[in-house]
Amino acid sequence: MFRFAPSPNGQLHLGHALSALLNRDLAREADGRFLVRIEDIDPGRSLPSFEAQILDDLAWLGLDWEKPVRRQSEHLGTHEKALDELNRRGLLFPCFCSRGAVKAALPKGAAVDPDGAPIYPGTCRELSAGDRARHIRNGDPYVLRLNMQKALAEIGRPLTWTEIGPDGKAKEIEADPTAWGDVVLARRDVRTSYHLAVVIDDDAQNVSHVVRGKDLYHATSVHRVLQTLLDLRAPVYRHHRLILDKAGKKLSKSEGAESLRTLRSNGKAPADIRKLIGI
Repeated sequence: MFRFAPSPNGQLHLGHALSALLNRDLAREADGRFLVRIEDIDPGRSLPSFEAQILDDLAWLGLDWEKPVRRQSEHLGTHEKALDELNRRGLLFPCFCSRGAVKAALPKGAAVDPDGAPIYPGTCRELSAGDRARHIRNGDPYVLRLNMQKALAEIGRPLTWTEIGPDGKAKEIEADPTAWGDVVLARRDVRTSYHLAVVIDDDAQNVSHVVRGKDLYHATSVHRVLQTLLDLRAPVYRHHRLILDKAGKKLSKSEGAESLRTLRSNGKAPADIRKLIGI
């Protein structure tokens, strides 16, 4: 089982086309199944109009997928149940620090996570139950973080995942979840996150192969922690090359990457898209 899982917060670009086509092509080669999942857990940015455009672009590329499409927003109760289980085991804690406060609490040159963000210094990790209750009672905004050291202590063994390289050969990769520190698993108003939702939905949909961009390679370490804690199946992973812009940066919706819809309107055909992305 393969899946392509876009977020409906913008239009698809060439990087999305590469991931979607690779997933469908690999599914065919493996005589497997291909799914599309809409990852719409961010209510402030996810729009039905973007979802409709995404599905239209995928159909234009010549893709077909099993119906119905799974929308993460329709399964938030499942995500919250998993979150509550982790909380019951004492693996979560509320953090009341803003991003600015986290950055201000760190010395210059402090370590950063694989995405380049400052690693959380643990400011709220040891707050007393009374202090936590006071903050919540006052309506202070917060996120729920995973106590990574406590989680790894509960697991009690090194974690690995199976990675398929560009040559098609499999190798075992040692996970390094400590590189991320105490990752955010939910907000007060949104009781899930990308990390939590993706492992739950992959398991629920029996996804056997996760094929995604190499920008998510290091996130797999966090996903292996959550899969192990929640007794979820671990897929095989394949992290493909990224499509870069003229400045050498990966294409991004937020940076205004040229969309598939623009390319379509300029006369490009699906075969042209394959040539542009090199498959």
